[in-house]
Amino acid sequence: MGPRPAARPRLAVTLGDPRGIGPEVVEKALAQPLDAEIQFVGSREQGARSRLSEAEAGTLSGQAIEEAARLALDGKVDAIVTGPVHKQALHAAGYRYPGVTEFLAHLAGDVPVAMMLATDKLRVVLVTTHLPLRDVAAALTTDRIVQTGRITADALRRWWGIAVPRLALCALNPHAGEGGLFGDEDDRVLRPAAAALGAAGPLPADTVFVKALRGDFDAVLAPYHDVGMTAVKVAGFGKGVNVTLGLPFIRTAPDHGTALDIAGTGQADAGSMRAALELAARLATRR
Repeated sequence: MGPRPAARPRLAVTLGDPRGIGPEVVEKALAQPLDAEIQFVGSREQGARSRLSEAEAGTLSGQAIEEAARLALDGKVDAIVTGPVHKQALHAAGYRYPGVTEFLAHLAGDVPVAMMLATDKLRVVLVTTHLPLRDVAAALTTDRIVQTGRITADALRRWWGIAVPRLALCALNPHAGEGGLFGDEDDRVLRPAAAALGAAGPLPADTVFVKALRGDFDAVLAPYHDVGMTAVKVAGFGKGVNVTLGLPFIRTAPDHGTALDIAGTGQADAGSMRAALELAARLATRR
């Protein structure tokens, strides 16, 4: 007899805010076969979206995320893929988290997590996420960067199979501060963190992502939301995947929002959702 076939990865897929494009992009993304067992979580009925209040939509979205997390924590699925949600709707329903990343961290036992945005050529991990720009410098501590880097390196080893991850740290200020002329945070806060991690940098934002796309690094640590998100979306718009690192289970999501204005029109691009499904299946298989 030949070797027994490997089990297909089991994915729990939440459909996101029922008023948005989540149900539509999930359906489109799965029009082509995927080598995985899929369990849908949430309402697939988009026809009722106009009758839902923001709080009702937020409740449905939040409950689906809770159920998917339970399935993963109980070992009933190998990974979860979450459809786009509306943060204001979640808040109206009482789920008062900055985003789904923080919500899942709480459900998993308040574990430290990090948000990765990935394309086929670039992986970026955010050290700070949804903060006003004026608050970033105060939130960007050496300890926080080191923790994010360690979570990243561990995930690259365990989920991507990269034995010795090569990390780079993106600078906060132009020209990495230019020796203090444009701010001292890069020398005072970021450089010690890079040294502790064995990472390159801090390297200016206008060069570090070019080097990463060239293959010099396995992941870039970005000090704030927009510098990291912009790099990923320029590198692979419509194909980016949000991955939560640090959880005891794999979680991916498309890199776009609910797009309430085009929901139900058939215009939504399912490329990012398809990429999220494929990456979840691939990581679950490797794991």
